[in-house]
Amino acid sequence: QVQLVESGGGLVQAGGSLRLSCAASGRTLSSYNMAWFRQPPGKEREFVAGISMVYSTYYADSVKGRFTISRDNAKNTVYLQMNSLKAEDTAVYYCAADPRTVGRAADAYDYWGQGTQVTVSS
Repeated sequence: QVQLVESGGGLVQAGGSLRLSCAASGRTLSSYNMAWFRQPPGKEREFVAGISMVYSTYYADSVKGRFTISRDNAKNTVYLQMNSLKAEDTAVYYCAADPRTVGRAADAYDYWGQGTQVTVSS
């Protein structure tokens, strides 16, 4: 079973940048599809970005052109580079993994990190 730990969250001003990291242990990430989800206050968890085992990337419309997901299998780490941050990006961000397929639905992923808070001030 893979364990996922997010880091890099914090408080940033609108227009700023932040990079989140998701470090895996217990298993290697090379055989997992990875994704970032977020949960704004009082809302459902929503898809942000995904990256497949063959490095195909997928993004929610709300973050296209601003966020970039990447993976470094040698370091067993997935990243989410967030630029041009908006107040609407404020949420708890979660890293997720699944060995079967990449998807935009949260229930497609079996493994989750604990989440890291991102707060964007305006």
